[in-house]
Amino acid sequence: MAELRVIHYDDAPVEDFPDGAQYRTLISEKYGGAPVVAGIQTSPPGYATPTHSHPYVEIIFVLGGEAEAWSGPDVETWRLGPGGTVLFPANEHHGFRVIGEMPLKTYGLHLSPNRIVDIHNGS
Repeated sequence: MAELRVIHYDDAPVEDFPDGAQYRTLISEKYGGAPVVAGIQTSPPGYATPTHSHPYVEIIFVLGGEAEAWSGPDVETWRLGPGGTVLFPANEHHGFRVIGEMPLKTYGLHLSPNRIVDIHNGS
């Protein structure tokens, strides 16, 4: 029988991103031994990710705050608030920006044992 793992948010390692965002990996092959990566990102008002992609599916759940997400070659946009969920297909260029005065808190699920981010400048 597999050993039950309990992960506490405050015990998760913090990764600082440029422009004030932080990411906490809750589950990964390294943390918890799972074949997925799950984490919580907190982004300050005005924060925007660079356009990027992953070689696997990524699912983002908005826990608090509001964002505008974009995806695809035609730069389709969606507004997301608490409870909003977006699924980005593998290798699809995408990103988001925080809108409003509140920080954005998202729970991300990367369908891969390792988090891989490919940055796309100018796209």
